[in-house]
This record gives sequence, C-alpha cells and structure tokens, in this order.
Amino acid sequence: MELKDLRYFMEVVDYGSFTKAAVNTYISQPTLSKSIKKLETELKVELFERSTRKLVLTDAGEIVYKQASKILGTTNELHTLLDDLMNLPTGNIKIGIPPLIGTLFFPTIAGKFGMKHPQVSLELIELGAKRIEHLVDKGQVDVGIVVNPTDYNKFLVYPFIKEEFMLYTHPTHPLSYEKSVKLEQLENESFILFNQEFALHNLIIQHCQYAGFSPKIAYVSSQWDLITELVIAQLGITLLPKSIYTKMDESQINMIPLEAPPMWELVVITKKDRYQSFAVKALLEFLAEEFHDNMKDI
Repeated sequence: MELKDLRYFMEVVDYGSFTKAAVNTYISQPTLSKSIKKLETELKVELFERSTRKLVLTDAGEIVYKQASKILGTTNELHTLLDDLMNLPTGNIKIGIPPLIGTLFFPTIAGKFGMKHPQVSLELIELGAKRIEHLVDKGQVDVGIVVNPTDYNKFLVYPFIKEEFMLYTHPTHPLSYEKSVKLEQLENESFILFNQEFALHNLIIQHCQYAGFSPKIAYVSSQWDLITELVIAQLGITLLPKSIYTKMDESQINMIPLEAPPMWELVVITKKDRYQSFAVKALLEFLAEEFHDNMKDI
C-alpha cells in the first residue's frame, strides 16, 4: 500500500467527488480512479457505494478514511520534525482559509510573510470554515483562519480580526437611502447567503432569529462575488463584513450600517497537542504582529 493512494482517496472524500478532487489537486481523473481501484484491490474491500449517484463511503471506506487520516497526519508531522532537526524555519505550511477571508487577507499575508521568510512557502486551501476546522483537526492543514466560535477543546485559538457586518443592497432599494437599518426591518427581504458549508450562513440566520424572524433565503452560493452580483441584479439583499466593500463597484451596490450589528470575529486555529514547526511558529508570530491593531482579546 502506498501513501499516495491513501492521500488520493482522502482527497476524493474531502472534495466530495472524483471530478472536484482531480481539478483541485491537479491530478487526472483516470489517475485518481486507478489509484482508488488499486487501494480497494489491496485491501480487498469496496470503499465507495457504486449503486448511488452521490459519493457515499461504505463501512469499510469509513474505517479506511479514519485510519488514513491518522497515518498521513503522523507522516506529515515526521517530515516537520526532521526539517526542524536540520535547523530550518523552512518548508511548506498548509493554511486553510474560507474564500471570503482569502480574498481580503491572503494577498497581504502571502506578500509580507514571503518577504520576511522567503524560505517558507504557503499552500492555500480554500474551503468553508467547517471543512477547514475538520482538516486542521485531522492534521491535513497546519493553520486555519475561521469564524468564531470554534472548538476550544480541539484547537489552540488566536484572535485575528473583528469587524461589523453591513447591509448590502442595490442602489435603488428603499433601504439604501437609510443612514442605518435595524435587523428587524429585513424581515420581509429576500436574503442571499453563503451556503451551509460556511459559518456565515448559520451566523446570519441566528442573528435574524435573535431579532425575531427567520430570514427568507432566496439564493445561496459559495462565492462572495456571485452573491454581490445577485444583489446588483436586484434579486435580494445580503449581509457581509464591512471590509469586503473595498472589492465592490460602489456605483452598483450600496453599503448601509446596521444598528447593533452582528460581529465578524475571525480567529487563527492550530491543532492542540500537535507539534508546531519553526515555520508555523513564525507564521503565527507574523499574524500577531501584522494584524495587531485589528485583534481583540477573546
């Protein structure tokens, strides 16, 4: 059994399909399929249900996935320990960031950290916060930036960014002329949100429920720019962090402050009881220094 076959198997499971895994890992789909078939032959089990259109693990597949997580996590840690033994703060750091966070902050992180530590490379993993937490927990991602609250029993948690949510509407929407808006005023609006894989989905729903209503969700997406395009097309309104407005065309979309707004609290997480390489420590120190003015005590 080869480690690469276990790694390919886990990529297929994590991405939920052979096609997505192939695209995101730059491996051909036939190569992935051949690798999975080889693994099944060696283990003498079927890993996926072949009778369903949706990718579903068999009982054996579930066991192999759990054990492969442990094996690959240990293997990655072994390489890290040996790298540090040779006096490196070098190597590769896998950093998991949801797409919206990546859009706003990763260029700054990659550029400035790269200048300070050119010997360390950053590998960006863009997925929803829930998936990022899962991958950090399994040792497949070294550092994650996610939306709080997170699991303090599993992770070491470091404050990162805290800012307000704002209301985004088409310029002709009646609420766009208001100086500020209460959440209660949005009860009859059509909401455009991130999908359920993203922490912002449940966060916005919870705050609407605190305000006394359940939001009417018209569309969901995994892409922030598609969400704003739907707002521009007058198909609904959305709530997003204030800083994302810098990425928008201000002539096509309005940003309105909310009274007693929900807060977007981002934190950096690493796995508890997991060895931290010199490179990871350097990244954590850099994030603390670079974003110090935006950090709040949790």
